[in-house]
Amino acid sequence: MRWLLRWRLGRSLRWSTAAAVLPLLAVTILTREPDELRLGQRVYVDDGTCPAGQVKEVAGANLTAAGVVRSRQCVARNSIKR
Repeated sequence: MRWLLRWRLGRSLRWSTAAAVLPLLAVTILTREPDELRLGQRVYVDDGTCPAGQVKEVAGANLTAAGVVRSRQCVARNSIKR
């Protein structure tokens, strides 16, 4: 009887851990570029400027006196690292 309790507890802990971690692995795709972007930060934007199956990757590339300079490129939707 004790093994059954351990098995059920272990199974419920695995499911609750998976339910808590999986949303953290998701990548958010925005509909427009954010106003502020930090150096090194990457965001993905689907605003229709890239071909079908691709999204725009916007990255904070260089720090200048005026602020963070952005770099933009189209990347395949399935190549986005999670």
